[in-house]
Amino acid sequence: MTSLMKTIVFNQRRITANVLRSFSTASEIPKYDTLAVSEPKKHVFHVELNRPKKLNAFNHAMWLEMKHCFESLSENRACRVVVLSAQGKHFTAGIDLNSFMEKASDASEFEEIARKVRFMNKLIRTYQDGITALEKCVKPVITVSHSACVGAGVDLVTAADMRYCTEDCWFQVKEVDIGLAADVGTLQRLPKVIGNSSVARELCYTARKLEAKEALALGLVGKVYKDRDTALTAVLELAETIALKSPVAVQTTKQNLVYSQSRTNDEGLEHIRNLNQAMLLSEDLSKSAVAAISKEQAEFENY
Repeated sequence: MTSLMKTIVFNQRRITANVLRSFSTASEIPKYDTLAVSEPKKHVFHVELNRPKKLNAFNHAMWLEMKHCFESLSENRACRVVVLSAQGKHFTAGIDLNSFMEKASDASEFEEIARKVRFMNKLIRTYQDGITALEKCVKPVITVSHSACVGAGVDLVTAADMRYCTEDCWFQVKEVDIGLAADVGTLQRLPKVIGNSSVARELCYTARKLEAKEALALGLVGKVYKDRDTALTAVLELAETIALKSPVAVQTTKQNLVYSQSRTNDEGLEHIRNLNQAMLLSEDLSKSAVAAISKEQAEFENY
């Protein structure tokens, strides 16, 4: 082997080792100021909105931490499912207006209108990214909302894979009441989630409260539970069931569901075909087949 080839092989091994080290450290539970993250069950991570004294209103830090948290969990090999709930009296009161106005006032540093507009565009994009991180996370995200789920809360839950709530929960697309159009996901996702454009527009134009019973009838939530503790117990059990499945199969399923929701059937079929031409070669398929025949639970490697 030539010295050049030896150098190339050495560098490849070094890069591989660094990648493996990054995967091993990815299993650590991240810590935040506005979010609380734990692992109550194996491979199930629980993220809680953690500004209870502020009714879990979204300040600038929460938008940033939401994005980082779900990007981190998406890469965390120990994580297979994420449950998202909130501490305190309410799920969330929506956007923290004081924090938003303080941040938006930074646009005044620019005298020229084009630069002010560009600043605001970047600020809105930052908030959008915080919500979209749930959708881009390759692990299924399940939300449990209680009491008030207002404004940004609706953006948040509609970006999740599955939604559940308590009997006392109510949802409100609040933005028109504070003089703006919802701009971080509700207008795009709510009509698709409930499959009723007329009702979605009514909710967005009027800002009326949507009670849990109606949310269930519309399909915004999959089930209504008596209280927060009951809901979390049931949803964590559901998450545990999903976590026992092949992570290759579950994550590929989510990727295709998200991709297909805004594309034609042919595009969605091509996407899953391109994914599965590789994923069907995974040992998870043979493990699942053997487990089904033997009627035992398969054990899968992290992915």
